[in-house]
This record gives sequence, structure tokens and C-alpha cells, in this order.
Amino acid sequence: MKIKNFRRILGSLLCAALITASTAPVYATDEYGAPLVTATPTPDPHTAFYNQPADTDSIEGWPQGPQIEAESAVLMDMVSGTILYSKNADKAQYPASITKIMTALLGCENLNTSDKFAMSETAAHGITDTQSSSIYADTGEEFTIEQALMAVMLQSANEMTLAIAEQTSGSVKKFVEQMNLKARQLGCTSTHFNNPNGLPDEKHYTTANDMAKIARAAWKNLTFRKFATTEYYEIPPTNKFTETRYLLNHHKMMKGLDHAYDGVLGGKTGYTQAAGNTLVTYAKGNKTYLVAVVLQSVNGAYSDTKALLDYGFNNFTRVKVSKNQNLVSTRQLPSEKNIIKTSDDSCLFKSDRYRVSVTLPNGADTSILTTANKITKNPAGLPLLTTTYSYNGYPVGTARYVQQQLLSDMLF
Repeated sequence: MKIKNFRRILGSLLCAALITASTAPVYATDEYGAPLVTATPTPDPHTAFYNQPADTDSIEGWPQGPQIEAESAVLMDMVSGTILYSKNADKAQYPASITKIMTALLGCENLNTSDKFAMSETAAHGITDTQSSSIYADTGEEFTIEQALMAVMLQSANEMTLAIAEQTSGSVKKFVEQMNLKARQLGCTSTHFNNPNGLPDEKHYTTANDMAKIARAAWKNLTFRKFATTEYYEIPPTNKFTETRYLLNHHKMMKGLDHAYDGVLGGKTGYTQAAGNTLVTYAKGNKTYLVAVVLQSVNGAYSDTKALLDYGFNNFTRVKVSKNQNLVSTRQLPSEKNIIKTSDDSCLFKSDRYRVSVTLPNGADTSILTTANKITKNPAGLPLLTTTYSYNGYPVGTARYVQQQLLSDMLF
């Protein structure tokens, strides 16, 4: 009986040992049988786009761009229009509230900022999302256009974008049509707006390249600059609201804020779950004006924008170049040559009004710049000549000239 119990106990111990051996972790050992100590793997802290090189890295002689978390980004010199950094710049993305740059620009171009208006029912309560950015304007509440635009750019108030749209075009639908027309006029090729505020909509998208064009055009409007750069603004009590509304610029790279960056002038923030973080930033340094556009980023897009601005200010210089020759060759028909004073295939263009500059990598040789001329019709007057300057095949600036003589002035 004791032998049987002993065998049963021994069998149980062997079984337990086998189970333990099968479930215990197996460690790699060195040549002496000692376990190898390896680091615990950690997840990659960066987005899937962090290691993707910039498109501009492929340009011969161009400084290598920084690694950023954003899926799409553009850094532009606002004076020359040169794209200094480009990453997925033509990929359609949701813009979120940076849409309001276009809304504010059209408001500045078409409205008198001192004019007053009363909120309509459709503007005050046309947005039903309770999480939407707002100053809680009510039907019949009176504001000035300036107050409305400050609410749009500082507080990102979505109901005020509807008010600006109605005051500008009569209805939101007509205003959206005007937004898309303006985008095309600015050279945007992959942008379609479907509302004036950037709330989620599958038919509302842009690209980093297009947004940089819009932001640059907006900056050229002196009235717009006031709304893009103001840090603090108060809307006093109105006929419907007894307290003062205090508006703060949400762009955290401005002076005194969490991500302050020396030289940042202002801009516009944006965020939705679909768009991620979007950010447009205007900055000045070393007599250079830059605009950075970041789309589909994380953590507010501030670290990405800082990396782009550092890259732009540290690696590029805007330099003057010789103006284009006044005589530009144009092809004349044989019949035309018989009736004009000169038989040369040439045409005179004015260039005195234009200061020509390009943006190049520091120390670049300007003698290797090449030029290409294009004459286009001008609906507002005489034909235009556009000269594009290129560095190793990459455009680094343009100049525009107006035809000096009418064909009628050239007749015998």
C-alpha cells in the first residue's frame, strides 16, 4: 500500500514538473548556459510619417528637411513664394478650423469692419454640435464685423463664420461658392470647401500646398493681419448678453504662451478627430517672412512647426537677382510685321515696379539660376509676362511684368 502511494505521489510530482516546464518562459542563453539579458521592446513613439523624407530632399543642393510627425506639410517664403519644405504637399486632407483663414480673408475683402449687424436665427443656431467652438451668440444679438472676425480667428467661433458668410454673400451656400472661386483664383488645384468653418465634411478638403497659397494671399491683406496676430480681445456686453466676452488667441507659439517661438506673428489652429491637428503659422526672422502649414499632425503640431521654422530661418536666404531684359522675344505673324514699326520679334515690358528676389540655400551660387518666360492674357489690361527663376530645375521665385506698349502704339 505504501509503495502504491509512493508511486502515485511521484507521478504527481513528475506531472507537475512537466506542466511547469511547458509553461515557464524560455530564455536565450550564452555559451555557458547563462540567460541573456535583453531590453524590453518599447512601442515607436513617432507617427508612421515621421521617418518619411521630405519631397524637397530630392532637390540637388537643397538642405535636408527635418523629420516631423505630420503627414503633410509645407514651408513657404511669403515674399518670393518659394516652397522651402514640402511633404505630401498635394495630398488631400481635412483642414478643420484653418478653413477660417479663407473665411476671414473674404470678410476682410468685402465687409467694413466697423459695420454692425444682428445675428440671424440660422447663424446663431445653425450648428447643432454641442462641442462646437462658440461664443454662444444669440438670435438678434448685435455685433460689429470686427467683433465677429475676432471671434472667428481667436475663439474659432463656428456660429460667427455663418454670420460672416451671410453678411458677405447673403447666404452660406453662396459664400461657399465664393470660397471655392477664390481658391481657384489663387491657384489652388486640389481644394474644395463645403462650409465656412471646417467642421467635418467629406466634401471639404484641401492640401498643404493649396493652404500655403491661401495663407500667403491672406497675409497680403493688411486688415486680415490684424485678426491673425491679435493676442487678446474683448467683446463688451451686447443687447443680449450682459457680460464681457474675453477672447484669447489659441495659437500657443505666440509670445508668452506654452510653445512660444521668437518671431511668430500669429496664425490659426485647427482640430477634429478626422483632421487631426492642423496649424498655420506666420513668422518673421532675419528679414524673412515664412508661413508654415501642417496637416494631419499630433500634439497641436507645435513641435513640427518649430522644426520647420528652424529649418527655414537657418538654411535659406532671400537674395535679389537681375531683372529680366525689357525686350522679350514674341512671335509675330508675317502680316503683322508689315504694319508695325519694327520687324523684330520682340515686345517691351515694364519692370521698374517690380523688385525681383528669390530664396536660395545659404551660399548658393546665383549664377546657375535659369529663367523661363511665359506671356499670358490679362483680363484687367495689358498682357503679363511671368519670369520663373529656377535652381537646379526647382522654382525659387517669380517676377511679373506688364507689357509696355499696345499693339496700336506700334503701328505705322
